[in-house]
Amino acid sequence: MRKFIKGNDAVTIGAIYAGCDAYFGYPITPASEIAHTAALYFPPLGKEFLQAECETAAINMMYGAASAGKLSMTASSGPGVSLMQEGMSYLAGAQLPAVVVDVMRTGPGLGNIGPEQGDYNQAVKGGGHGNYRTIVLAPNSVQEMCDLTIKCFELSMRYRNPALLLADAVLGQMMESLTIPKDMLPREDFSSWCVRGDAETRKNLVCSIYLEPDLQEDHNWLLQEKYERMQCETMSESYLCEDADLILTGYGSCSRICRSAVDALRSEGYKVGLFRPVTLYPFPQNELNESVGSKDVLVVELSNGQYRDDVRLHLKACDPRIELANRMGGNLISVEEVKTKAREILEDGQ
Repeated sequence: MRKFIKGNDAVTIGAIYAGCDAYFGYPITPASEIAHTAALYFPPLGKEFLQAECETAAINMMYGAASAGKLSMTASSGPGVSLMQEGMSYLAGAQLPAVVVDVMRTGPGLGNIGPEQGDYNQAVKGGGHGNYRTIVLAPNSVQEMCDLTIKCFELSMRYRNPALLLADAVLGQMMESLTIPKDMLPREDFSSWCVRGDAETRKNLVCSIYLEPDLQEDHNWLLQEKYERMQCETMSESYLCEDADLILTGYGSCSRICRSAVDALRSEGYKVGLFRPVTLYPFPQNELNESVGSKDVLVVELSNGQYRDDVRLHLKACDPRIELANRMGGNLISVEEVKTKAREILEDGQ
């Protein structure tokens, strides 16, 4: 079955097919439709919907639900996700599954409700305290807003770790055709670690505090070993990179702009390709290097070079040329702007 739908609504559909038990949230533009749709669909399906008094309450409700073996989700935008950072650290420290959706708006501060990608560092590097990591997936279509929400739940259950879907106002508000999933995501058995107040789980303990330094260090090493195991979960796309002289790279809505620019430049005779990361953590380092090699790179993003810094970090080529094409403040970069910057690089290298 297909449905013409907003990206935000597709997230809620994905959560339902992932087996999400509860939605805790607080409205904020441009993510509010996720809560609206959850309020509509969750109660008739026997699932919980609760509008929390604030984002801090929502993330801590998720901690309680996850501790009891329930899958939960929340969605917000930059200011709200900022308030959730302590809870994200607690979820990671206690090794609890939970999914957070960040439909990015502009900043810093309150900003406005236009599209931006300025939450990259907060999402990918972990904005809370301690040595923790969050799984981060970046959709670029309404279909992926649904499909990658399901993937977030899958990975969150597999690794008992919070997962974050990182979108933006364009993806949240745009409407496209969505193919509804056919099957429900298989449910993991949480009884070996969750606490439900019954005889079966009486021996279990959900905890992230160890007052003895050696025990707390052991716990940290345990988490780092898990993050190493996550590195096999990388996802990415490579488009026309084999013979390219220049590689464009962007994630989310910028990857769509890049692809249009690649097609247009190819029609003009320029050899240009595209590398798109789908997982931002774990970052697809090997795939990036396979696509780029020693070629020049043009990073396209709606922030101040946060994604470019990671591209530079992960490229193994000696002194690669990495240029930036970006906009901020809620302004979308155009295909023409990307094409102009790409031509400059290509013609400078001749």
